[in-house]
Amino acid sequence: MNAQGAAQKALEAQLSGNTRVERLEWDRARAEVARTGRPDLMARLELMRCAAQAASLEPPGCERFEPLRADAATGERAYADYLAGRPLAPEQAALLPQAQRKVVAAGGAALPSVEDPLSRLVAASVLLQSGRATPEVLAVAAETASAQGWRRPLIAWLTLQARRAESAGDAQAAATLRRRLDLVEQGGAPSR
Repeated sequence: MNAQGAAQKALEAQLSGNTRVERLEWDRARAEVARTGRPDLMARLELMRCAAQAASLEPPGCERFEPLRADAATGERAYADYLAGRPLAPEQAALLPQAQRKVVAAGGAALPSVEDPLSRLVAASVLLQSGRATPEVLAVAAETASAQGWRRPLIAWLTLQARRAESAGDAQAAATLRRRLDLVEQGGAPSR
């Protein structure tokens, strides 16, 4: 129970961009899980952290999971590969959480139907890594993060959208996205 509570607090802090609380709560969650002596539970905890990193477009890879891979369940190993953007065999894809299976099967078109916001952002991130993220996928991801008030992924997705708009020569869209970014980054404080 203590580990679960700390993990939830860590996850929320990570998505909100509160680095200090994030670090403290992940450490607390790890300490609680370590007390069980179960590497499979530690692997699951690390995958939770990796999913939040993926949602925020942090570099792929789950370095803390890899030493635990041998003790992780088959489905969790498949999920780790999915988060890293590795191609999955059909039998591996069948082991993914339901939301991710939908997106593996139907691509970005399935993204709006993914009910859980974190799962939606994770799926969008994997679509991006695999080169299948359309402008609509980026928009869904940004609006998902915005609706949840998740600062870290919102900044990441808005930044990506702004860069793409600039590359496409759409100065008006880029300026709108930069204004949104400024608002999020400043935390609502008026600029001087």
